[in-house]
Amino acid sequence: MVGRTLATRLVALGHRVTMGSRRAGNEAAAAWAAGAGEAAAEGSFADAAARGDLVVNATAGTASVAALVSAGADNLAGKVVVDVANPLDVSAGLPPTLSVCNTDSLGEQIQRRFPSARVVKTLNTVNCEVMVDPSLVPGSHTMFVAGNDAPAKADVRALLESFGWPADDIVDLGDIAGARGMEMYLPLWLRFWQATGTGHLNVKLARRA
Repeated sequence: MVGRTLATRLVALGHRVTMGSRRAGNEAAAAWAAGAGEAAAEGSFADAAARGDLVVNATAGTASVAALVSAGADNLAGKVVVDVANPLDVSAGLPPTLSVCNTDSLGEQIQRRFPSARVVKTLNTVNCEVMVDPSLVPGSHTMFVAGNDAPAKADVRALLESFGWPADDIVDLGDIAGARGMEMYLPLWLRFWQATGTGHLNVKLARRA
C-alpha cells in the first residue's frame, strides 16, 4: 500500500517510476504499472534499483535489508535511498513490537549494510496518504528527516516539498541515528490511531521563536 501510494504520486509529479518486487511480473505491481501511465513500470527489486536515480524502500521493515540485498549493492551505490519503512514485528500478534530499537534502527542497519548508499530516513511517522498529501491533516504539522549525507537530505527535502510539505515543517534530526527515535515513535502513533479512529493524524514540533 505504501509503495503504490508513493509511486502513484511520483508518477503524477512527472517522475518515471519502476515498482520493484521479489520477481518481475508480480501481479499487483503489473496491475499498478498498467494503470498508472507510460511513466510507470514494474520489475524485480534489482530492476527498480538499477533504473532509478533515487530508490525508495517501502518494504516491510523486517524484510527490508533482505529486499535491498536482492536489489543489489552495486545498484544502490551512490544513490539516495529513502527509507520509509518501520521495523514492526507482528510475529507475537498485535499490537506489534519493534524488531530493533534503543541502540540501533532499521535506517542504521541499511546504512551499515550498504555503506555506499546515501540513506535518508523520512515519512515513516505518518500513514501513506498523509505522506503524499499533508493537507489531509489540518494546520501545520511536522515531518522529520535523518541521514549522514547533507546533499542527500537536501534532495529528500525537495521531494517532500513537492508532496506539499512546507519547508518550515521539515525538521532535520541529524545523522542516521536519528532514525531510532523516528522508528520508536511508531508504537505511540498506533495508540493515537486507535484512540482517534483515523490515520490522518500527525504531531507538531512546537518551539519558542
